[in-house]
Amino acid sequence: MLGYVMAEGRGVADRLLADLAVDLAAQGWPLAGVVQLNIERRPDRLCDMELHVLGQDHLVRISQDLGPQSRGCRLDPSGLEQAVGLVEAALDAHPALLIVNKFGKSEVEGRGFRNVIGRALAEDVPVLTAVSRANLNGFLAYSGGLAEAVAPDRARLREWCDATCAARLG
Repeated sequence: MLGYVMAEGRGVADRLLADLAVDLAAQGWPLAGVVQLNIERRPDRLCDMELHVLGQDHLVRISQDLGPQSRGCRLDPSGLEQAVGLVEAALDAHPALLIVNKFGKSEVEGRGFRNVIGRALAEDVPVLTAVSRANLNGFLAYSGGLAEAVAPDRARLREWCDATCAARLG
């Protein structure tokens, strides 16, 4: 019950998961998790990254502005941990699906949403996430062969959700 999508192109997986979450929420699905919103503020800077906490009105900024010459990681670990705490609390409501914007470097290294994903799976809550090529080996090692690739297509993602979550929606 661990699905993942890999999509080429900047922000493509973010938009796919965000659009899917909007569709599912509009149909009354009880969701937990986060989807990433990339906000372009200035043409000479990278976008601001925010996580929308599903089922809540929370937006959590997870990027830091390190200046135009910076080449370091822009991830704000305190913002990420705030979002993790909100999502972990939401698991108490027994959602039909947990959507995590990505299994990234933080998760590969044992931080971020890694433990939340593990808890959801232990409680039989299906999980859907995105994975980049750079983090695929770490994700596959974490999943222990249980992960299922889902085509980066809105219809295929919906089919996976319908098939995987049908018993929880019953």
